[in-house]
Amino acid sequence: MQERIKPRWLVELVATWGYVQRNYYLTKRYFMWELVWLVYVTANAMTITFIGAGAQDVAGIQINTGRYMTYLLIGALIWSYLSMLFDVLSETVSWERWEGTIEYTFMSPTSRVTHLLGMGIYAVLYGIAQTAIMLGVISLFFELDLSHANYLGALVVLAICSVSLLGFGIVAAVLPLLSPEKGQQVSYIVSALLLLISGIYYPVKVLPEWMQFMAQFSPVTYALRGIRDALLNGASLRELWGSIWPLMVMGAVFVPLGLGVFHLGESYAKRTGKLKRSG
Repeated sequence: MQERIKPRWLVELVATWGYVQRNYYLTKRYFMWELVWLVYVTANAMTITFIGAGAQDVAGIQINTGRYMTYLLIGALIWSYLSMLFDVLSETVSWERWEGTIEYTFMSPTSRVTHLLGMGIYAVLYGIAQTAIMLGVISLFFELDLSHANYLGALVVLAICSVSLLGFGIVAAVLPLLSPEKGQQVSYIVSALLLLISGIYYPVKVLPEWMQFMAQFSPVTYALRGIRDALLNGASLRELWGSIWPLMVMGAVFVPLGLGVFHLGESYAKRTGKLKRSG
């Protein structure tokens, strides 16, 4: 009896879930390292929040300590989540090299969209889990000012930003393909620049003008502005539109741009023999 051929979309869907599962098993394999990183980012977020708690004593002025602590904590948590998405995508090639699977993965019949989509879905799920654990631990130590919070609005902004940042991360993921020796280091520089210019712990307006100009091209800038407005001021979706539409535009541009650039980088790496090289 002739075997029924499965539709292409079903094969790609199963393959996408396979990449999600593979990353889950990698996390289990390196669980202690993941635990170390979780403790580190949680302690870092608490340290930043304690800065807010002590700001009044250090500055010698009257401020709304609870609101300032919440402002800093939102920045720490959102940056932890968004940087997780960026790092997982940008380290895609490096992880394949470290595991010795890069040739098998890049020569498999599944499309590169499927591969990167699976990585992105796992990054979102893992980032949500990590952020939830961090928030649960930190809430035991601080009383946060969320009396006017619009949680739905914050989640909408975060979801839209996740798409645009995934595209941003795919663009960065091509760097290790182009240069096995220096590509991953450059992607870390990109991450550091996003941290610097996006207003994670301070308003963007305090930056020099040339940095404020750069901040306009960072999806993290708009995500933080929108989420802070939603959680601290209870802004409605209509009021958040000024943060939402730039993120939608960035998602529409960065995702196809990232996939196109990655395809060109992959073709170049295969043609020049850089796919397997680690140095």
